[in-house]
Amino acid sequence: MSAPFSPSPTAHPGVPSEGFLLPDPVWLAHRTRRHFLSRCAVGLGGIALASLADAARLGAAPAPSAADLPNPLAPRPPHFRARAKNVIYLFMAGGPSQLELFDYKPKLVALNGQPIPASFIEGKRFAFMDTSHGTKLMGTRRQFAQHGRSGAWVSELFPHTAGIVDDLTIVKSCQATLFNHAPAKLFMNTGSGQFGRPSMGSWLSYGLGSECQDLPGFVVLQSGPRGPRGGAVNWGSGFLPTTYQGVPFRGTGEPILNLTTPEGIAADRQRQTIDAIRDLNLQRAVATGDPEILTRIAAYEMASRMQSSGPELIDLSRESPATLKLYGIEDGRPSFARNCLLARRLVERGVRFVQLYHTNWDSHGGPGENLQSDFEKVCREVDQGQAALVQDLKARGLLQDTLVIWGGEFGRTPMGENRDTTGRNHHIDAFTMWFAGGGTKAGAIIGETDELGFNAVADPLHVHDLHATLLHLLGLDHTRLTFRFQGRDFRLTDVHGKVMTKLFA
Repeated sequence: MSAPFSPSPTAHPGVPSEGFLLPDPVWLAHRTRRHFLSRCAVGLGGIALASLADAARLGAAPAPSAADLPNPLAPRPPHFRARAKNVIYLFMAGGPSQLELFDYKPKLVALNGQPIPASFIEGKRFAFMDTSHGTKLMGTRRQFAQHGRSGAWVSELFPHTAGIVDDLTIVKSCQATLFNHAPAKLFMNTGSGQFGRPSMGSWLSYGLGSECQDLPGFVVLQSGPRGPRGGAVNWGSGFLPTTYQGVPFRGTGEPILNLTTPEGIAADRQRQTIDAIRDLNLQRAVATGDPEILTRIAAYEMASRMQSSGPELIDLSRESPATLKLYGIEDGRPSFARNCLLARRLVERGVRFVQLYHTNWDSHGGPGENLQSDFEKVCREVDQGQAALVQDLKARGLLQDTLVIWGGEFGRTPMGENRDTTGRNHHIDAFTMWFAGGGTKAGAIIGETDELGFNAVADPLHVHDLHATLLHLLGLDHTRLTFRFQGRDFRLTDVHGKVMTKLFA
């Protein structure tokens, strides 16, 4: 860095020069606020790093190790006593039809084929206006029955899930704001339809850290014919440091590509390389004060530890045959059921947030998306695994501290679509989600919809309310969990959100 002052005083009209050394105007002209901030290494992190580097340089201590550096994922205390410690979010990407699964409407069945009253759809917007607006009502063809002590209605498509209803809190009155897939998924995950906002898993990792030091604090698992629309922005960290973003894992083989040490590289040589990279990054962090460099250092160290913890995680050979049978895992192929078992293993190891995406629930009625054979297939793919996850967590004493969430980005309309096969359009005014464990009220049925299943008429739970409630269960006040960015304090719930205490045990 060039000297901040000129070698000799510079005279300025009207300013006494005696006793003053004023900055050279030419030097100042090339210095901007951005330059000043980038070179000052301000902040507690920069001060700590500078202290470590100075001590090492003066011989007072050895070069700082990874253990000496601030750990962005170190566990942090909640705002108040938490009911849950971890979250497993089963995201049914595409919007499952609540009317075929949980929200039984005999009146809708009786009015099948009749026009929907104009009062229901007046002023409403749908994803596909030409195939839904004014389309006739369509009752379900599925058989429903009541189950458990709660008497919850569940259709024939979810026989395994029907067996665990007394462990669930079923909310039939969920509501969203955006009705197209990619922005609606983004809204459900980040509280905004705009790119660049942190996901709920990132907010939790930022607020609470992680109790697992050998695996990421936020892990993403995927199954189904393709990835969710919107992709990685659904589990991104937005303006939070990238150490809090979700890390996608594969269910077989290497959990993360290129994790294995290349052939011919010894362990001590790899350690020397990582240490050298750490030292270079440390020098840069001291010079700039950039928190992203700490993320980079932490990522190298995490990758090194995961070379043993990652393969051990996905190795199911030590799971009992009874456990594999419970989940319905019959071979080594990736599947939703396998991911459910991996989710249990992840929270056992202290991972804070695990999100499972399964596609495709987009049942419009086109090829591969009808409510008959296609919907039956996707229901079979998840039913046994999701029920087994709740049973397994409960049997191991993990359900008390683990909140399980099930649902999609929105639901489906009571009207059919004008397509070649049977289907329903996107619907944001009323859909069903369920919760288990983590301090929620087992066997409870919350919220109601009208007789056609179109509107929520009792205890609506908007996405912002869901986020506020989720954070509360983990001991966080959604109005206090903030991050200052571009001059404003941001939060997951934006300026909205009410905690639904009816969900609590």
